[in-house]
Amino acid sequence: MLSKLLRIGRSQLHTIVSREIIKPSSPTPSRNRTYNLSLFDQISPNGLTPFIAFYPNLDQSSLDKTLELKNSLSKTLTHYYPFAGRLKKTRPTYIDCSDEGVEFIEATNDSSLSDFLQRSTHEDLDPLFAKDMWFDPHIRGDTEGVTCPLVIQVNRFACGGVAVASTLSHKVGDGRTELNFINHWATVTAKKDTSLINPHIISHQTKDYGYLSELLSARSRVGCVTKSFLFTKQKLNDIKAKVIAMTRESGQPIVNPTRVEALSWLIHNRAMEAANKKISGAFKAIAMAFPMDMRNHLAEKLPETSVGNLYFALESPTTNQSKLAPHITIGEMRENKAAFQGIQNLETALEMYDKMAPEIILEATKRIDASHIYSGLYWFPAYDIDFG
Repeated sequence: MLSKLLRIGRSQLHTIVSREIIKPSSPTPSRNRTYNLSLFDQISPNGLTPFIAFYPNLDQSSLDKTLELKNSLSKTLTHYYPFAGRLKKTRPTYIDCSDEGVEFIEATNDSSLSDFLQRSTHEDLDPLFAKDMWFDPHIRGDTEGVTCPLVIQVNRFACGGVAVASTLSHKVGDGRTELNFINHWATVTAKKDTSLINPHIISHQTKDYGYLSELLSARSRVGCVTKSFLFTKQKLNDIKAKVIAMTRESGQPIVNPTRVEALSWLIHNRAMEAANKKISGAFKAIAMAFPMDMRNHLAEKLPETSVGNLYFALESPTTNQSKLAPHITIGEMRENKAAFQGIQNLETALEMYDKMAPEIILEATKRIDASHIYSGLYWFPAYDIDFG
C-alpha cells in the first residue's frame, strides 16, 4: 500500500536496492601506499566531478551485467589505486591508498529510460547520483574524518535501460581524470584492449598548500542551479557572425571566432547584464575563468591519461562595461591561452603558483566579486564510452 501511495504522489519512484564496497582485485604495492596531492589538487574545489552515461535496454540479464560491472570495476581500480583509498575531509595533502574500496550502489527507477529523458528536468538527475552532484557537505571539511574519493551508482529503469553515474572528489582529479577512468572501466567490461589507456600517475612532493586552498575556497560556491539551453547550428553561426561584425566595427576584427569563444562571450554578456541590474551605481566586477587542460597545452605535453587535477584556470576580470565588447572579451581569452601555452612543463606551472604570496592572491580575489567558469567538453572522451 505504501509503495502504491508513493507512486501516486510522485511521477516516478527511485529506490536504492543495495550498497557494497568494491575493492581492487590485487593489492596496491607498499611503495604506492601514499599518494601525495599536488598543489593543483589541494586548491581544487571541495566538491565532486559528476558524470552520468545513459544506455538503452541491454540484451543480457540485469544480474549478469551487474556482476560484470563489479568485477571489471575491481580490475580497473588496481590501475587507479588512489581512488580506492581514503583522504581527510579537512585540508587533505595525501591519499592513504589502503585498498578500502569504492562504494557501489544499485538503484531502480520505475519509469522507462525514454520517458525519464523526455520528461526530465535537471533536478531529476540528483537521485541518479550517490550524492549531491554539485556539492557534497561531507567532502567540504566541516568535520574531521576520512572520505571515499569515488562513488559509483548504477541505475536501472523499468525498460531495462541503465544510467551509470560516477562522482569523484575534485581533490583527487579533474573531469578528464574521471572520464579516462570511466572509459578504462568500460573497456575492461567490454573485454577490449586496454593497453593504450593505462593511467599515468604522477609522483608529487609532500607539501601543505592549505593557506592557498583556504584563500581560494572562500570564492567557491556551495550550491548550483542547473539549466540547459539549446543553440542550433544556425543560431551558433548567427552568433559568430555577430561577433565578426562587432569586432570589425571596433577596428580589432576577429575573423574566425570558435563556437566556444562566441557562446562564452554571449553568455557572459547576458550574465553581467543580469548581475548589474540588481545593483545601482558601482559596476559588479565578475571574472571569466577558463580551465585549460595542461595535458595537451603545455609546451612539453603530458600523457592524456595523466591522473590528477591538471588544469590551469585562466581568468579575465570584467571590471567595467567596455570590457564586455567581444573584441576585448575574446581577445583576452586568446592572449591568456597563448601565454599559457608558453609554459614549459608541469613543474614550471607548479612553481608559478607556489611562488605567489598569500597576500597577492588575497588582493587579487578582492578585485572581483565572483568568477564565472566557462568550459567546452567537445574534445573530452565522453561520447564513446562502451561497456559492451
